[in-house]
Amino acid sequence: MTLSSLITDFLEYLELERNTSQLTIKNYDHYLKRFLSFARSTGSGQAGDIDPKEIDLNLVKKYRLYLSRYSDPVTKKSLKRVTQNYFLIALRAFLRFLSRQDIESLSAEKIELGESEARPLKVLEDSQLQLILQGPDTGKKEGLRDRAILETLFSTGLRVSELTSLNRDTINLERREFSIVGKGQKERIVFLSDAATVWLEKYLSARKDSFKPLFIRFQGRVEVADSGEAMRLSARSVERIVEKYVKAAGLPVKATPHTLRHSFATDLLINGADIRSVQEMLGHSSIQTTQIYTHVTNKHLKDVHKAFHSGNKDSDQ
Repeated sequence: MTLSSLITDFLEYLELERNTSQLTIKNYDHYLKRFLSFARSTGSGQAGDIDPKEIDLNLVKKYRLYLSRYSDPVTKKSLKRVTQNYFLIALRAFLRFLSRQDIESLSAEKIELGESEARPLKVLEDSQLQLILQGPDTGKKEGLRDRAILETLFSTGLRVSELTSLNRDTINLERREFSIVGKGQKERIVFLSDAATVWLEKYLSARKDSFKPLFIRFQGRVEVADSGEAMRLSARSVERIVEKYVKAAGLPVKATPHTLRHSFATDLLINGADIRSVQEMLGHSSIQTTQIYTHVTNKHLKDVHKAFHSGNKDSDQ
C-alpha cells in the first residue's frame, strides 16, 4: 500500500473511530500531505509515491531540516519551532496508526520533538478584564448578548467552539450549571457565576424568538429553518466581539476568547482553588497542560518575598 492511500485511511480512522474534530483532521491532512510531498521530492518510491518501509530516521532527519529551513514563498516567514513540532506530532500519530495496522514502518517513538521556545502566558489584569466586561452597550440587544458572552467566557473557561455550540435548553440558570462535550468528546460540568447568570437572564429576556442556539446574530437575513440553526454565531464572530471590546477599552494587549479562558484559570488558582479541580473545569486530559498556569498564580510567593527578603527592608536604614 502506498503512503498517500494510507494517509487517507488514517484520516478516515480519526473521523470514524476516534471521533476527532474536523479541525484536527484538516490540520493532520495538511501536515501529512506536506510530509508526503517532501518524501516524494527526495526521489524515494515508485510512481511518485513511497512505501511505508522507506520512512526511516534518515528521511525524518532530512524532513526536520526542511521544516527548520522552510520560509513561506510569499511572506518569507519561517516556521516557528512549535509549528514544526505540529508537523512531527502528526507524523508520529500516523506512524502509530500504521503500527496498529501491522504495517511495517518507522517506530513513532523514534521521532523526537524539538524544544519549543517558551511563550509568555497572556492573562488579563483585573482592571483590564473589567473594562472589557463593561464595554458593551446593554441598552441594545447586541450589547446584552455581548455582555452575556463575555461574562460566560470568564465564568466558565469555555473554549470558543464550546461556547458557540451551546443551545438555550442546555443552560440551567436555576442551578447555574450545565454540561458540555468538549475536546476529545469529553463531557464535563461547568458553572455560571452570579454575574454571568444575571446577564444571561437579561439577554434571554430580550430575545423574542424561539431559535435553538444560545448565542445568535442580529444582523443579516433571518433564517427560521431548523430551529434557527443558521442564526448561530460562529467562532470567528465571537472572536471579533472580544476584539471589538478590547480595542474599545484602549488596552495594549491582543486578547481573544482563549485569553478569557486563561484569565478564568488563573483567577481560580490565585484565589486558592486546587489545580486538579481547575483541570476538571478546563477539560484538560493531562494535569501537565493545566500546570502552565501555576508559575503565575501562587499568591503566597510575593507576600513571602516581601516579608522576608532583606532587600525589602527600609532603604533609609
